[in-house]
Amino acid sequence: MSSSLSTEEKIKAAAKQVFISKGFSGCTSRELAKASGMNVALVNYYFRSKNKLFQLIFQTVMEEFFESMVSVFSSDLPLKEKLKFLIEREYAFLSKHPEIPRFIINELSRKDTELIELAHVLPVIYNTGVIEQAIEAQKKGEMRRVDMVGITLLVISNCQYPFLAKPLIKNLHNLSDEQYQQHIELHKGMVSEMIISYLFPPVPKPNKK
Repeated sequence: MSSSLSTEEKIKAAAKQVFISKGFSGCTSRELAKASGMNVALVNYYFRSKNKLFQLIFQTVMEEFFESMVSVFSSDLPLKEKLKFLIEREYAFLSKHPEIPRFIINELSRKDTELIELAHVLPVIYNTGVIEQAIEAQKKGEMRRVDMVGITLLVISNCQYPFLAKPLIKNLHNLSDEQYQQHIELHKGMVSEMIISYLFPPVPKPNKK
């Protein structure tokens, strides 16, 4: 039993690296088997097909990607603090896994395979109560009236794009990896201040007569 589990986990770990590096269309079942030190028949025995294995890996990556978001949104922090903490967690995660956003975007853009839908992720986020918290803050005038699509675009574009654009920015400014990471840390502070300032503008004080 333990031997079977070890074999299965070894295949999954190797497949995750290959899929993230090459995408579903960029690799073969033989490559997946070779990376795990197995043969194709054994990989198919555990996972039935390349497509089934990919769907499992894609779901795992999506869960890892959204884990910090769900954790932050489920906390008892005030909404403004949740957003600050989320940005911190996003930059920390993407600094360790900069390849993940590109992998997710590329695979969601394909039309030649069945992907795990995000339907299993969205209810988890909605059930954290963060949407109701945002609606209440907007009703009280504490938060700018921006819908969840707008908030999602604000966070994703400012947190993920610096990692997607790394090759371009590095070449434009002739930066080393270390120098670029230093700029990422500075940018994180600017992004946090910008998003929080926009979503939570100062409440004007009433004029005294």
